[in-house]
Amino acid sequence: MLVKSISGIRGTIGGRVGEGLNPVDIVRFAAAYATQRRKALPDNRTLVVGRDARVSGAMLDQLVTATLSGMGYHVVNIGLATTPTTELAVIGEKAAGGIILTASHNPKQWNALKLLNERGEFLSDAEGKEVLAIAEREDYTFAEIDELGKVDYKDYLPYHVQNVLDLKLVDKAAIEAANFTVVIDCVNSVGGLAIPAMLEALGVKNIIRMNCTPDGHFPHNPEPIPQNLTQISEKMRTAKADVGFVVDPDVDRLAIVCEDGEMFGEEYTLVSVADYVLSHTPGNTVSNLSSSRALADVTKRYGGMYEASAVGEVNVTTLMRKNNAVIGGEGNGGVIYPASHYGRDALVGVALFLSSLAHKKMKVSELRKTFPNYCISKNRIDLTPDMNVDALLERVQKLYENERVTTIDGVKIDFADGWVHLRKSNTEPIIRIYSEADTIEHADELAEKVKAEIEK
Repeated sequence: MLVKSISGIRGTIGGRVGEGLNPVDIVRFAAAYATQRRKALPDNRTLVVGRDARVSGAMLDQLVTATLSGMGYHVVNIGLATTPTTELAVIGEKAAGGIILTASHNPKQWNALKLLNERGEFLSDAEGKEVLAIAEREDYTFAEIDELGKVDYKDYLPYHVQNVLDLKLVDKAAIEAANFTVVIDCVNSVGGLAIPAMLEALGVKNIIRMNCTPDGHFPHNPEPIPQNLTQISEKMRTAKADVGFVVDPDVDRLAIVCEDGEMFGEEYTLVSVADYVLSHTPGNTVSNLSSSRALADVTKRYGGMYEASAVGEVNVTTLMRKNNAVIGGEGNGGVIYPASHYGRDALVGVALFLSSLAHKKMKVSELRKTFPNYCISKNRIDLTPDMNVDALLERVQKLYENERVTTIDGVKIDFADGWVHLRKSNTEPIIRIYSEADTIEHADELAEKVKAEIEK
């Protein structure tokens, strides 16, 4: 399977040309990206390449690096690196952009080329479409012998760790004094290198490592959601640890586990970090339409303004810049802290969360109880060929016109006691229906009510 979108190219490894992520298609899209970057920044001939630890990563790395060099670019290859490390490397190298080789939380048969601009952020909608159009036309020209680019290999993890340590709200002294015992599950990818390095730099001496060998053999489904985290949950109950951290293969999502083995809740990673940041630097916040209402509640508590963007990291960061947000992100455990950079970053999340925990001197489960409590229900409707999605969404919008309705990304209905968000998936033939309320039963009830209207 091959999925082409504005944010990059992802697919299952192998298959025929045009049907999977294979060497021919990898070269084609890397060359198209280099062509787009040259048009955008003709005088900047440096690009960064980093990858997670997937089994297919070395193959993609060699193909992409050689292709960019063959397009006349100086390639700074940072090897095994997290997505936020690669984003920071683009800034550090003053490069024209970068390619991250990762399929994020997808299973091992998947990989992807994620495409960055010169700010180390994902390409805009227009830029992404331009890359796809260039690839479709095969409208690229490779460099002649004297114009071939060179390749340098660098380790950017120390740069990333120092970037986090330099943040004003990261309190290394308080973390060190708290003497935390921390359990980590890094799903045998690059988090196994980055998270221990970050914790050690913060002065954490008691680190219990789980699945930290960066060989790409995921020990469980790599998406950091509760049903996949039974191993660390059990470990927390027996290890007498203070907190558990879980990351996805490219380390842009952070899940937190309480001292009793219960899940902190992926939505509450951002909420808790935002609460700490806002308590020191009041201001505005942003998350996407499918994220918890708790962030809005916490923001208002500190006198700031909250606004929701369309789903997609580039949409979140664009609105964060517009609103001058001091913190933002996504409810899937993605923390975006502009004082570091505009990208989801689990290292930043770990450092700010531990700083908050050290200051508040309470258990993680106690900290969780200080935030507004909401439950999110995630449902779907499978599409059939005769379904007109736009007409369905328009009908829902009209049915609930007396409620607060947002239509920048599907249809979101805000009720007094919860919300429902319907949007067509970019990657599957389904309509996603997310809902939130004070209990999971109430959230399910809201979703079923709207779903019944669609299926009439």
